[in-house]
Amino acid sequence: MLKLLTFSTLYPSAVMPSHGIFVETRLRHLVASGEVQARVVAPVPWFPFKGERFGEYGRFAATPASEERHGLAVSHPRFLRLPKIGMSSAPYTLAWTALRAARALQRAGHDFDLIDAHYFYPDGVAAAMVARALGKPLVITARGTDINLIPAYRWPRRMILRAAAQADAMVTVCAALKDELVQLGADGGKVTVLRNGVDLQLFHPQGREEARASLGLAAGPGRFTLASVGHLIERKGHDLVIGALTQLPDVDLLIAGAGPEEAALRRLAALLGVADRVRFLGPLAQARLREVYVGVDALVLASSREGWANVLLEAMACGTPVAASNVWGTPEVVASPEAGELMPQRTAAGVAEAVRRLRASPRDRDATRRYAEQFSWEATTQGQIDLFRRVLAARGMPEFRHA
Repeated sequence: MLKLLTFSTLYPSAVMPSHGIFVETRLRHLVASGEVQARVVAPVPWFPFKGERFGEYGRFAATPASEERHGLAVSHPRFLRLPKIGMSSAPYTLAWTALRAARALQRAGHDFDLIDAHYFYPDGVAAAMVARALGKPLVITARGTDINLIPAYRWPRRMILRAAAQADAMVTVCAALKDELVQLGADGGKVTVLRNGVDLQLFHPQGREEARASLGLAAGPGRFTLASVGHLIERKGHDLVIGALTQLPDVDLLIAGAGPEEAALRRLAALLGVADRVRFLGPLAQARLREVYVGVDALVLASSREGWANVLLEAMACGTPVAASNVWGTPEVVASPEAGELMPQRTAAGVAEAVRRLRASPRDRDATRRYAEQFSWEATTQGQIDLFRRVLAARGMPEFRHA
């Protein structure tokens, strides 16, 4: 059985249950195969004070030092994120923390065959330093802004390429990210595309009327409800969806998520005169999020950058079509009429046009669900196992060690 050390700062905790949930979900399906065991090291920035008034850093401070999630042992060692120089220094402080945690696991009898790192910078760069110090194989997964944004900065780009050269293999969650990584200078022969899947048991279309009643959605003639799901940050484009409501007078909007842009988004809705049609739901657990997907008429994702947006498949698995910006890996997800519409442009007018197209040509919700069913986790899980086998074989370790 292969023994992994999964390493990422993007991983959920009891305090932040949605933070990096896509990393946890992929790992859970991998471990469920019965061929892999894993220990998780998920560092969080050190901060001295707990409490909501300190925002995200207050939640990091409240994160337990260790916990068990879905049968997986997770440790959350602290690392220093230094003001002003954090982008340049983070790989080093993160590597120091991760190396200590990895050696502690080894001393406790939990050695591992391979380091499975998620997010290229600073996580993958730090993991490369740890792998070099311990003589372990390394696989790094690129997920989005770590490749389509951060390499715009010279020093991180150099560090990313250095880690890419050292890595035994790399994974990208969509073909567009692989193309960009190769364009930056990475060896394309070391990059495998393994897209995210969707939990088809959790996200399903049953109970639409109950969901609509629970959400208190308007039942009047002609009403149409959208959802915009994701962190309330500029990149997610919630402002564009709010702006589109001025051109969609009989459309309501639910926004699920939390983040620093909430106050600005509320002001924008008031300024545009649509505040009575916008409801902020805050961060939601996945079961409650399923209720939103099932209850609304369409999901809108107006992001400027995405690797492989899980919310798109989650909505489709619930039978709900999407209107999405035509960026990065999103056209690979929204690749059929049953899935929904791509925006003609990433503007409020583009959002409105995509929504009008959905309404003019209503999607059969059963067909949308069937489209999502091709994105189960099985193929991705097997792809990881095959990749790890190849990496170990190349290192002269052809057999998974016995548990």
